[in-house]
Amino acid sequence: MPYHAPVDDFTFLFDHVVGLDQVRATDRFEEASSDITAAILTEAGKMCEEVMAPLQRKGDLNPAYLENGVVRTSPGFADGFKAIAEGGWVGITADPAHGGMGLPMALNTAVNEMMSAACLSLQLAPLMGQGQIEALEHHASDTLKDIYLPKLISGAWTGTMNLTEPQAGSDVGALSTKAEDNGDGSFSVTGQKIYITWGDNDFAENVCHLVLARLPGAPQGTKGISLFLVPKFIPDADGNPGKANSLKVVSLEHKLGLHGSPTCVMQYDGAQGWLVGPEQGGMAAMFTMMNNARLGVGTQGVGIAEGAFQHALAYAMDRKQGRTQGPTGSIVDHADVRRMLASMKADVFAARAIALSCAVAIDMHNATGEAEWKARAAFLTPIAKAFGTDVGIDVAQQGVQVHGGMGFIEETGAAQFYRDVRVTSIYEGTNGIQAMDLVARKMMDGGEAAHALIDEIEEQAEAARERFPRMGEAVWQASENLREATEWLVSQQDMEDRFAGAVPYLRAFARVLGGHLHLKAALADGVGGPREKLARFYIQRLLPEHEGQLVHAQAGAKALMALSADELAA
Repeated sequence: MPYHAPVDDFTFLFDHVVGLDQVRATDRFEEASSDITAAILTEAGKMCEEVMAPLQRKGDLNPAYLENGVVRTSPGFADGFKAIAEGGWVGITADPAHGGMGLPMALNTAVNEMMSAACLSLQLAPLMGQGQIEALEHHASDTLKDIYLPKLISGAWTGTMNLTEPQAGSDVGALSTKAEDNGDGSFSVTGQKIYITWGDNDFAENVCHLVLARLPGAPQGTKGISLFLVPKFIPDADGNPGKANSLKVVSLEHKLGLHGSPTCVMQYDGAQGWLVGPEQGGMAAMFTMMNNARLGVGTQGVGIAEGAFQHALAYAMDRKQGRTQGPTGSIVDHADVRRMLASMKADVFAARAIALSCAVAIDMHNATGEAEWKARAAFLTPIAKAFGTDVGIDVAQQGVQVHGGMGFIEETGAAQFYRDVRVTSIYEGTNGIQAMDLVARKMMDGGEAAHALIDEIEEQAEAARERFPRMGEAVWQASENLREATEWLVSQQDMEDRFAGAVPYLRAFARVLGGHLHLKAALADGVGGPREKLARFYIQRLLPEHEGQLVHAQAGAKALMALSADELAA
């Protein structure tokens, strides 16, 4: 089924739900007018539909492979990336001083979602570049910026991030890659990195790696880590790719999905690199890239969910099975199929609105520097990442179910959505780590950022009671339940008690946020409109899940940890 970019949905969300008007009202983003927004969404959507979507199946059936040390990409991917680069989609938010558009993250998030829905394997390449661009803009020297940023922004060069090692996954501080000062402003980097997305390709002039390594004498753990920019080809005096660097792709991983995206094992043997940021400042610099990527990965989940929903809906509208007596005569008229499709659509809307709300908060902080916006963006990031990817997985598996037996047959393409999206809850920080971050670091303010959001939800629910009394009351009560759970979490001094319920707490917060954003959409759409009907479905049938999640969130760690490892194995 051809992918259709949901441009109208983005426009509605920007205008009525997530508050892009606030962003446009700032001096920094005053050029992001309604006309510019419409043009960006339309052109990007067209590229996704016509160029990227046809590559989805090709990448799955014809995976990237390693040939004589060079990664050969899937058929059509070179032309697909060229279209992304020529459209300027790599540098949407990048500084215009180096060739970027300088537009809001909210617009970039919408474009990234459409690209993810069309062909996630290929979308990962520009996403990695965007993260590297942001890291260099914030932390690199002017010399490095002048050499690398124009090339990365134009798409002539691509970027990667190198954190993980065989013995150092989520525990980044355990890495062993080392760097030694060459005495000429450069460093020699030696070590092996794994799980490097788009670690090489056969269409970019150069591949630029951001590599975490430890200098001699640096302390153990994350505090002793520095960040280095290590290119595949060392730029010459004119900034063009020169001699090959001392690095190589050792092998490609064989994966459940994302076959068109090469996941590389990288070996650095005294490769020449340059320090990004101060010595032992690597984690701060890399987190700039990772925070960008976490919202991006949440958006990937939403994109796959949208693609899987469209695929399932088209099948259900066409498939005749059993005694269907509804208006279409197809399985879409079966109550359970309708339930699945409505759940998919309602969750896609909620996850998309949360991701865009996070992006708007990032934009507002970038434009104003106000601490409140920074806190909101930081709080929403783990929710957007975890909920967006959970929804991607949930919707993709429901898409298989809608197809019935044919969903288990690869030719229908339904299973690919599930295989491709499954890793998104793992990379860029597992969803469990996102939840732990939410209840720990993001609540070091005593829950102030959480309560600010809850206050906003309650205020809007109160205002909605006149037009939608039942929905307004349901959202208001849910926010009160969330407030009580938040107060309980903040009062726990033993972090294990917070961590034991972190995942259900994050899920509950996302559920309540989803109800809030659906209610805003209903208010804008009016009584009897399709968005009001979708909001009613979400609030009546999906929002109540938050109650059970909050019970779990407040259960503490004692009973959980009482079940020993030996007893689990018994």
